[in-house]
Amino acid sequence: MPALTRDEAQTRARLLDVHRYAIDLDLTHGPDHFVSRTAVRFSARTPGDTFIDVAPHELRSATLDGRPLDPAALDGNRLPLTGLTEGDHELRLEATMPYSRTGEGMHRFTDPADGETYVYTQLFLDNAQRVFAAFDQPDLKAVFELGVTAPDGWTVLGNSTATRQDGETNHVVLAPTPPISTYLVAVAAGPWHTVRTEHAGLPFGIHCRASLAPHLTADAEEILDITRRCYDRYHTLFDEPYPFDSYDQAFVPEFNMGAMENPGLVTLRDDFVFRSAVTDTERQSRGMVIAHEMAHMWFGDLVTLAWWDDIWLNESFAEYMGYQVLSEATHYTDTWTDFGITRKSWGYDADQRPSTHPVAPAPEDVPDTASALLNFDGISYAKGASALRQLVAWMGEKDFLAGINDHISRHRFGNATLADFVDSLAQATDRDVHTWADNWLRTTGTDTLTPVVGTAPGGGWTLRVDRDGSRPHHLTAGLYDRDPTDPTRLVARDHLAWDIPAAASPDHGTATASDAPGTSTAPAAPGTAPAAGSGSGSGSTGVRDGAPQRLHTAPGPRPALILLNDGDLTYAKVRLDPTSWDTARDALSGLPGPLTRAVVWNAARDMVRDGELPPTAYLDAARAHLPYETDIAIVSGALAFARTQIADRYLPAADRPAALNTLSTIARDILRRTEGSENGDGQGLRLAAVRTFIDSATTPDGIQDWLSGGSVPGGPALDPELRWRILGRLAVLGATTPAAIEDELARDPSATGRQGAATCHAALPDPAAKQAAWDALFATDEHTDLSNYLFNATAAGFWAPEQLDLVRPYVTRYFPEAVALAARRGPALAESAGRFAFPTPFVDTATLELGEECLRTADPSPALRRKLIDQLDDLRRALRVRGE
Repeated sequence: MPALTRDEAQTRARLLDVHRYAIDLDLTHGPDHFVSRTAVRFSARTPGDTFIDVAPHELRSATLDGRPLDPAALDGNRLPLTGLTEGDHELRLEATMPYSRTGEGMHRFTDPADGETYVYTQLFLDNAQRVFAAFDQPDLKAVFELGVTAPDGWTVLGNSTATRQDGETNHVVLAPTPPISTYLVAVAAGPWHTVRTEHAGLPFGIHCRASLAPHLTADAEEILDITRRCYDRYHTLFDEPYPFDSYDQAFVPEFNMGAMENPGLVTLRDDFVFRSAVTDTERQSRGMVIAHEMAHMWFGDLVTLAWWDDIWLNESFAEYMGYQVLSEATHYTDTWTDFGITRKSWGYDADQRPSTHPVAPAPEDVPDTASALLNFDGISYAKGASALRQLVAWMGEKDFLAGINDHISRHRFGNATLADFVDSLAQATDRDVHTWADNWLRTTGTDTLTPVVGTAPGGGWTLRVDRDGSRPHHLTAGLYDRDPTDPTRLVARDHLAWDIPAAASPDHGTATASDAPGTSTAPAAPGTAPAAGSGSGSGSTGVRDGAPQRLHTAPGPRPALILLNDGDLTYAKVRLDPTSWDTARDALSGLPGPLTRAVVWNAARDMVRDGELPPTAYLDAARAHLPYETDIAIVSGALAFARTQIADRYLPAADRPAALNTLSTIARDILRRTEGSENGDGQGLRLAAVRTFIDSATTPDGIQDWLSGGSVPGGPALDPELRWRILGRLAVLGATTPAAIEDELARDPSATGRQGAATCHAALPDPAAKQAAWDALFATDEHTDLSNYLFNATAAGFWAPEQLDLVRPYVTRYFPEAVALAARRGPALAESAGRFAFPTPFVDTATLELGEECLRTADPSPALRRKLIDQLDDLRRALRVRGE
């Protein structure tokens, strides 16, 4: 399917005004296809030629202003519209469209638990044309009227309220929408289980597959309470009221992303309907996604980007608001800790690869929709949200919200650009927002901030901060001393406001951060904007690398630990000086405040990745402190890095068993410390420890006993997720059989059970099992193609560090077969092939050379090329950390 170029989109937008779509979808034509009828009313500003996008199985008919068009004129996914006259036109098309099994277009899924079938649309980024004929670009907004004919017993959901028409067929008409972009149109149909309520005069609903009904019902009040609270909070922040006529959230199967912000019908992956035990941090993550998608109703749906170079305007804003609003409106008040330990590292990692890009790339760097799709990554989400958090700290929340409201008011139901956004912010403050945007949004890479501690003349100590990078930073430096009554604990001495470079002073040329104009009120704790005048000691400035640099001087002994970016308000890698690292190594778990501890764990993570801290030193810190850590996000995040990166990639293969034993010991220590816990945090810590113990087992002893007994001693009882996790590890270790896997599938015949079984079968250390899994992954018969989720599940079991000799022959096969798969099945499966099916355990130069040769000669699709570039860079980093 040819990608739409930016030039083509701009040409079409100059020619056309699109007014209204009337779409009729008939879902009663069997398991492979549906019928789509589209009538679109538009006008041409001048005479000219253009095209409409449609990607059918068969184009049955087309008429323009009543004149038949030749269906054979369809060129790929483009039907030419030639000889348009100035004025109004109506185009009508009827087509047979294919259902999808990749999560793109109209995805169809049959639930193995009960045989019920569901369909839903996912039209982002340019997949509207897979469902109906469209001028498929974001700046040609229109009103949409949809009618849907569905099988008896199905419920139809859409962007607006639905009315069932009288008659023998199950035909539903959706109310006309306000003007929205084509990629935001949504339909979900099937025998949904539904919980409805009303709030603020609007109908609210949550929906899931019938087989998940008990699990949604159990969490319905929590989900709806978060939805109501976020809705109310947004109405205190935004002047513009919610712009649509209803608010539904459908938890849908085999969804590729976390969620999608369709106006009035948010679709979310139904993994968020929890079948098994989860931690409070995982519940918080679900709440963040709810808040994130609701932010899009204003920023993304009401005001929409003009072209895909400004995707950050959607995602960075919603990411920032999701975490912030959830922390303000609900009992989840520590959201930024989870962001710092989990999401932010996603951004840091992406920003250090060759594929990095600015948060707001130049328009010419996003020349078409295929390249745009590659920018939905940790930069557009996590780095962009971090930049906005820094912006709020720098300019103040009041001015920031004033600028946001001006932007929404100016562009409601329209499209906007980065320039529009920055202009609105500039209207609300005397700060130079345009320069800030150039420094933060138009540049790539991460700055590194290093504290340099010295001795002051005549006694005392000094601190300066060296910056490797170019961005300005407004942050807090936390100063901590050992608690004289307990050397394993630290107490805060001071929090210094710090600007990099030092802010200009009108009288003296430079000034300390405490002299900077427009800073916020003093923080009660790290995590809020640093205060004007906060911090003891004196300051002077000099010039370093052409920029003013602050030198802080204070009497007495230096602090035991100096932590830059305490509170995590800026986006930069921070280093610890040797004394501070020694202190953290001894007393990290004794630091007050989880967000402060998260900054230290991230600093250690970055130092390992950059070769400045041995991986074993990180494991030693984890061994010493994670058994005493009380924050679930920190425990889960640190254990995940240690398990998947340090043990599997950064340590030589000979050192891996010892690392796994260390992780098992940490898990056992957490289980001992939390035995008898009945509170949510204690249970969550136990669950995190149990997962790590399973994943780190080097023998079947212990986990086989858990599986046989149905419980972990002291809890938790084994639910489906833990049973499949244990069975998957036993499969890797060669301690289970295909028959045992099939018995477990009979016990849990759900969609998740099928995925668990696929992973387990692929993980068996048997040549026939590996060949069968490989054939399933890379088959060339569309009738046997795995769905997106079954592909991911099978790939997840295939490669294992314990089985290198067995699977080594497949490394050579991977690259050409992944290229062929990506070309045949499209970007969603290309991304999966690059992410989940890549031979990650092979940390060697031979794999690197094969990948580089593939990039040079095999012409992989853009989505696969991007994933391969990233994977190969991660491989190079692992080799550097190993010293190879």
